[in-house]
Amino acid sequence: MAKNTPKKTTSIYLYIPNIIGYVRIFVNCYAFAQCLNDKKLFVVLYFISFVLDGLDGWCARKFNQVSTLGAVLDMVVDRVSTNSLLVILSQYYSPGLFFLAFLGLDISSHWLQMYSTFLSGKASHKDVKDSNFWLLKTYYGNRTFMAYCCIAAEVFYLILYFIANNQPNSLIDVMINAVRHNSLVRFPLILSMIGWATKQIINVIQIKTSADACVLYDINRKQKP
Repeated sequence: MAKNTPKKTTSIYLYIPNIIGYVRIFVNCYAFAQCLNDKKLFVVLYFISFVLDGLDGWCARKFNQVSTLGAVLDMVVDRVSTNSLLVILSQYYSPGLFFLAFLGLDISSHWLQMYSTFLSGKASHKDVKDSNFWLLKTYYGNRTFMAYCCIAAEVFYLILYFIANNQPNSLIDVMINAVRHNSLVRFPLILSMIGWATKQIINVIQIKTSADACVLYDINRKQKP
């Protein structure tokens, strides 16, 4: 048994979805290294990383290479890339606290969800069948709806990044101006903002349900003899 452990460990590191995750890390590193110099290149690279995010999930199911490492790696890369973009936006717009607040919400929501999943003994953080919130169950139970919310949130941030000026401007003024005077941006901005807002509501619900799971774990542990 002990002799086979290193080989099995190495094989999991080399799962196709995990290799895609490593590629995403390099793509994101280069994208953010160029984010202040070339907006078009950054958007293209960021979008490629986002496409790879969907591809690694497909490969995991297709080749039966689902792993805990892959799930954690996927979430970490997602959170780091999204929140790095939020930090950049906080420098482009005022109030910058708007983006930093949603950065905190994003990290808190996903970390609590992952932690409560392990406490509950569930195999996946997407297992929310016991939740009382229909929106959260719909989000994790319907891949199309989940994809819309996730893509919309990223597109919303990317549009704001792309139309931003080099010096801080009022977020509300920039968005109103874009909707009124930029026909190419108007529809994607409105559509993505709806999905983004829905995802933030889900993040709040996720914090509540995850906190409830942690409290329930403590209650059950104290009741044991």
